[in-house]
Amino acid sequence: MVAPLLEGPLRALAQPFWGDLATGDTLWSAHCASCVRNIPMKLFQQLLVAPAALGLLAPMAATAAEINLDGVNQYASDEQVTSISQFPDVRPTDWAYQALSNLIERYGCVAGYPDGTFKGQRAMTRFEAAALLNACLDRVTEVTDELKRLMTEFERELAILKGRVDGLEAKVGELEANQFSTTTKLNGIATMTLGGASNTGLGDKVTANYDVRLNFDTSFTGKDLLRTTLRAGNFDDSVFGNGNTLMEVAFEGASGPDSVEINRLFYQFPVGESWTATAGAKVRQDDMLAMWPSAYPADTILDIFTLAGAPATYNLSLGAGVGLWYQAPEGGFNASVNYVSASDRARDSSRGVGKGGTVTAQLGYAGENWGAAFAYSYSEVDYVFDNSSNNIGLSAYWSPAETGWVPSISAGFGYTSFNSSRPIDDGYSWMVGLQWEDMFMQGNALGMAIGSAGQRRGEDLSGLWSDPGNNTLAYELWYKFQVTDNISVTPAFFWVERSGRSDTYGGVLKTTFTF
Repeated sequence: MVAPLLEGPLRALAQPFWGDLATGDTLWSAHCASCVRNIPMKLFQQLLVAPAALGLLAPMAATAAEINLDGVNQYASDEQVTSISQFPDVRPTDWAYQALSNLIERYGCVAGYPDGTFKGQRAMTRFEAAALLNACLDRVTEVTDELKRLMTEFERELAILKGRVDGLEAKVGELEANQFSTTTKLNGIATMTLGGASNTGLGDKVTANYDVRLNFDTSFTGKDLLRTTLRAGNFDDSVFGNGNTLMEVAFEGASGPDSVEINRLFYQFPVGESWTATAGAKVRQDDMLAMWPSAYPADTILDIFTLAGAPATYNLSLGAGVGLWYQAPEGGFNASVNYVSASDRARDSSRGVGKGGTVTAQLGYAGENWGAAFAYSYSEVDYVFDNSSNNIGLSAYWSPAETGWVPSISAGFGYTSFNSSRPIDDGYSWMVGLQWEDMFMQGNALGMAIGSAGQRRGEDLSGLWSDPGNNTLAYELWYKFQVTDNISVTPAFFWVERSGRSDTYGGVLKTTFTF
């Protein structure tokens, strides 16, 4: 019965009396047999193999000449040692220091000699071993009884927790068995619009249109991103598909309406701690910017107001491209540079892009509730006399610390100069947008904006506007009802002042589903 207790490192320490203990003589049995029979076998086995038990018997030391009955009884007394620092002869360099410390702090069943020392280098008598073992078993019994009392008292709560854990394990197992992919997440957005406008060049009519995007986001390391986007829409023949009433969701694939096509395919990955690189066969300009310099929402109504006041600079060109951005480790300052090759289709996926492509550089700062950026882009375009243009944009935003009656403010200004075989005056653009979050009801939002895409001598600098003039202004007012976490309904009204022509005005009801 005693031999397993003395295995391993303890055998060496117990060698002076190992032979007697191994024989299991009557003296040992008389002192320990009764206590061993009175504890559960499983608990006793755990105590025998536990590191605390190994550290228990080995360091308690005294010679037979120095020990007396009082010394033995001291192990079972109520005056227990509370800290290992009370033993002046025990040092952190002693091999059993941690085991002895654990016994004192966890169980409080270790006592020293009358002179306050531990005498860890001396041999242990059987009396001392029996008294020490008895004291520790008493403490373990007390702990066990307390645990049983607590388990009985909180039996109902424990049963409820067990049921919940079992339910969660079952759901996790089901999810793992039916998951789409261990590396890929699917999210999507579907938008349906119903509305119309007057004096658009397409006649006064009401149209119903849709835009659907499915994003497959894959990460192989937890820090990289492979994005694949499928998109379809039918805005081409709509009053909201081109010209000065172009909506920000307007999309139709190259194959025509209701055709699903790959709208994004790019890979983004960190380079060191502060740099991020992007490369793709189909990537958009804003996918490769470290920040977007506007708080006015991207899901607004007219497209001019989503481009930070500089539609020629932030032309959202889409094609094969590469980019690199830097984000300061402490946040705030950032810088971006990217290139997008030209597309042969000047639609939503390639506005303002020609046969040569677009190079964009941006310097920005994004604070806790404000940000600003300066951007420059060089574009070779083929829709205005086969020329190139230099475009700059300066945009900024501020958002209040708390939502309510104070709106976020976004403003931007853009300037363009052309390099052309024919003289074209320089142009400008600007916008100011206000948005009130949680207006009238939590989750809802109110917004309004004013701005111009900017034109000179009848030439459209942004690819957005269908009428000539240099004083064209646009206004919009909208209110978003957040019906559920995933469904919102946004009624909106807009007005476009057109120089030399009748104004364009209209309204739209936009319903957005996110999933």
